[in-house]
Amino acid sequence: MAVYTLAFVAYAVDVARRSAATAVPEEARELVSAGAPGAPARPAASAPAPAARPGRGARIGFALIVIAWALHLGGAVMRGLAAGRVPWANMYEFALTGVAVIVGVFVLSRLWRDLNFLGVFISGLATVFLGLATVNFYVTPTPLPPALQSYWLVIHVFVATLATGFFALGSGLSVLQLIKERRSSGFLRALPSTVQLEDLAYRVGVIGFIFWTFTLIAGAIWAEHAWGRYWGWDTKEVWTFVIWVVYAGYIHARATRGWRGSRSAWLQLVGFAAIIFNYSVVNLFFKGLHAYSGL
Repeated sequence: MAVYTLAFVAYAVDVARRSAATAVPEEARELVSAGAPGAPARPAASAPAPAARPGRGARIGFALIVIAWALHLGGAVMRGLAAGRVPWANMYEFALTGVAVIVGVFVLSRLWRDLNFLGVFISGLATVFLGLATVNFYVTPTPLPPALQSYWLVIHVFVATLATGFFALGSGLSVLQLIKERRSSGFLRALPSTVQLEDLAYRVGVIGFIFWTFTLIAGAIWAEHAWGRYWGWDTKEVWTFVIWVVYAGYIHARATRGWRGSRSAWLQLVGFAAIIFNYSVVNLFFKGLHAYSGL
């Protein structure tokens, strides 16, 4: 958490520096709008935006987040060794592993696309989620209950964490899209366009949806092995399906109904909010066969 916090500070300093560097003075905007003496007037929007180049703060932030991720993975592995099983059998462990997957998706996404502009979001999210999980959900390693003593624990829950990692990345892109739609000054001018952010969020969301679909199917198969039925309208099962429906609606609406812009971004954020609700409120306040996933 300390190293994630340092990464957050480094990214925040880089954002502040780039905001100052890309700000256009009011006098310059007026000259561009009104036209300099002897030059034809042209709109302020035609002023070129500076090129997006990661600064020293972003490079330091990425190096720190990689170090934090390595320490994080080490902590998750040691938790698994202490428990003698995979480290995602309760809320604390799922948060520990889930946040590691979210950060891992961000770090490894550099092999596909430089998403360093999401550094503030990812490092801040990792710090807050780990802090909340440690303070509120920490439990000592305990043996697995009979229902969890299955290889499906490895498959089903790990794929769910992968899906959550991609959904978190997509939600960060959607947040930036909504912010940039309302304001394009400062460092936001150096980011990809709102259309590019929306396309990236959509692609990431589709990958997460594929993993979540497998999670839903694998959960039904595991339920049949553990409880003798594929579906029983347990609260956790229902909310897993609700999340699937929201993201299916998001993908369908954007692909076939032409939902673009802010409506698409808000629908993706509703889906991620449903995931947070499923992890927190459903686990803590609803009774069901998945009660062992809580404290």
